[in-house]
Amino acid sequence: MDAIERYRPKLPGPVWARIGPDCRRAVAKAGPATPKEARDWLGALAHAAAHADACGRPTKAERLLLPETIEWYLSTGCLHLEEPSRSNRRCRLNKLRRALLGPDLISGDPAAYSSSDASRPYTRPEQAQLYAAARAQPTDELRNGLLTLLALGFGGALDSPEIIPLRTHDVREAPNGAVAVAVRGQRARVVLCRTAWAPVLTEVAAWASCPGQARYLFRPSSHARGTNTVTNFLARTKKPPGTPLLVIGRARATWLVDAIEARMHLPTLMAAAGLTTLRSIDRVLPYVRNLSPDQAAAALKEF
Repeated sequence: MDAIERYRPKLPGPVWARIGPDCRRAVAKAGPATPKEARDWLGALAHAAAHADACGRPTKAERLLLPETIEWYLSTGCLHLEEPSRSNRRCRLNKLRRALLGPDLISGDPAAYSSSDASRPYTRPEQAQLYAAARAQPTDELRNGLLTLLALGFGGALDSPEIIPLRTHDVREAPNGAVAVAVRGQRARVVLCRTAWAPVLTEVAAWASCPGQARYLFRPSSHARGTNTVTNFLARTKKPPGTPLLVIGRARATWLVDAIEARMHLPTLMAAAGLTTLRSIDRVLPYVRNLSPDQAAAALKEF
């Protein structure tokens, strides 16, 4: 297609000389339907390849278009872009992947589920940024409050209404090192904190505790327990440049996606997250990585 040969993304000449031929080959092979689609695909792929080239990673299109590589590129190479621009680039790369590599499932395209930004899980680099931002807060209150939200969201899939009423004695450490949280309210349950976040939860519980007193776990010095307790607190935290905003719903979605990808038994997952329907799982399914065709074939064969 002439549009593929004529169009050149705004990249330095030496970089384009290294990555351009393979980008053009891949887009031509994918067969874009219109010249605009050809330019959109070529531009998105070229910028992803340029970032991979700068990081010393493989730049072959088939490697760049793997779902995990696309998310790596968006989380490390697009921090200067606003969220709508990142979403637009993700959409173009995913369309190019399906056109070039075929459907993610060997049995055809997966069912379409609705999704929203509030359900988009945080990437590992984003989680690391949030943790670093929490440790860098200027006061003990801000530091421990933010660490509490991270540990309960990423570690236990709690949402804001479940975090606000928790007391310090609701966090219990077992002799084997497991840390449990007794959740209050309509979805009362006991959740085991993920191993990676258990020491953080133990740390903030010890900081908030006071012998002989029943104190709140989150913001123990404040007795205000309104529905906006978490959002008001987050508005006061310091946000280093490039650090994503902490949204408790997204932290919970991260736990759900990780649990699904870890092949957690569905009734166990629902009980731990306090779910009674599959609606919340529907929202995060678009972000769950599919098995490779070979893995899917083996799983279906051995079922």
